Amino acid sequence: MSIIIAIDLGGTQLRVAAFSPQSSTPLRVIRTSTPTLRDEIFLEISKAIDTLKTEGELLGICAACPGPTDPARGIILSAPNIPGLENYPLGTLLQERYGVPASVQNDANMAAVGEWRYGAGRGHKDLLYLTISTGIGGGVICNNQLIIGAHGLAAEFGHITVLPDGPLCSCGQRGHLEAISSGTAIARYVTEQIAAGRPSSLAEETNITARDVAMAARQGDALAKEAYDRAARFLAQGMADFLHLFNPSIVILGGGVSQSRELFFEPMQQLLQKLVMSSAYLKELQIVPAELGDDAGLLGAFVHVSLQQTVLGDLANSHL
Repeated sequence: MSIIIAIDLGGTQLRVAAFSPQSSTPLRVIRTSTPTLRDEIFLEISKAIDTLKTEGELLGICAACPGPTDPARGIILSAPNIPGLENYPLGTLLQERYGVPASVQNDANMAAVGEWRYGAGRGHKDLLYLTISTGIGGGVICNNQLIIGAHGLAAEFGHITVLPDGPLCSCGQRGHLEAISSGTAIARYVTEQIAAGRPSSLAEETNITARDVAMAARQGDALAKEAYDRAARFLAQGMADFLHLFNPSIVILGGGVSQSRELFFEPMQQLLQKLVMSSAYLKELQIVPAELGDDAGLLGAFVHVSLQQTVLGDLANSHL
């Protein structure tokens, strides 16, 4: 039997799975905490692959990684919450060790592929996937092709500027969508407003999270409700831009903040009516929650390898 190895490298958890090319149900998944040192990360991945390759002949490997990647060179350019992975040639190292094609891809891109093939995007050929949690990431599929750009850096939806000279983003720039509408940004806004003297039921809390803010908003806290309204307003502004650029038939929303639908996405959808240049952009458009949860990136990595096998590795010049 042949197998495909899919890797989901997260800030806290590392998962390595073996799949049969014919099934999206993994044969086996190995989970471990993500090591803090780069050499230990490669060691843990290798240990897992060495265990899993006993399931069959290894066809290929794909790692879904946070942050920007250079798929052509197999390099993780940087990884939020995983120090030491700047310009790390994970794909090259895996290919040299196992002698099979090994790819490194952005995790949000792979989540988009996973949702397109097995999740909420089934049956759609023009799809936009957006994950909103600690940060904001995404992926876009046009005419059944994943858009990655010249160097694998396309579709960084969280890093469009929606408020010039606005809050500092995690990337070091100001006014990005991620700095205003992510879960981290929502919690930070409430924390800063409380520090400035604004009243809130969360005033005595330490380490406020977006989930705390959502609970307070549902209980009538005015500041918490304002924080979500503000985030929804800027998300709608960004979403209108995305619709103008890509004209998808479906927008899939994932990430922890997506669970606060009535606070966040319903107001955003109402605002979209006023922000798009034509109602044609909203005609028959579906805006739906993601279906695959944490498995989206892992399944996307599996799809990436399985389709490379189908088209003899020429994914860039073929449909997904």
